[in-house]
Amino acid sequence: MRRIAHGLAVVLSVASLGAGAAPRPNSSESGYTQGRVAKTLQLQNKHHAKKPYQVGTASWYGKQFHGKTTASGEPFDMYQFTAAHLTLPLGTYVQVTNLRNGRTVVVRINDRGPVIDGRIIDVSYNVARALDFKSQGLQRVRLDLVHADTIAMDRPAPPLP
Repeated sequence: MRRIAHGLAVVLSVASLGAGAAPRPNSSESGYTQGRVAKTLQLQNKHHAKKPYQVGTASWYGKQFHGKTTASGEPFDMYQFTAAHLTLPLGTYVQVTNLRNGRTVVVRINDRGPVIDGRIIDVSYNVARALDFKSQGLQRVRLDLVHADTIAMDRPAPPLP
């Protein structure tokens, strides 16, 4: 009787150790599992996607203002990636996305405007070119705020000590 009880105890111990281990998927299941996990993550990200700062109509300005002083005090350069906004602090970086074609650029707010109701941002000529406004003066855009420390500047690196 004692041998049977000892044997049963050993069998139950081995069985309980195996019960906690999950079986590994075979090669045909692993792609399905990874795909399902990826799809779940995409759905979670979609529900937690960052809301845009603003969505609305953008216009552009160029040659007629080139060289004139902006609200920040610097001369307007139609070839720089800059923009005018009514309320954002000067120096703020904004990602502008053309909702018609998905093109995106980052601009620096250095001026005030637009002065026409219904528009949320005036971008420089070069920004309008990069976003492919084509010959249209207006485009529906999405604005997202960008932290300045994530921007790579087009300036030489400081010398090493």
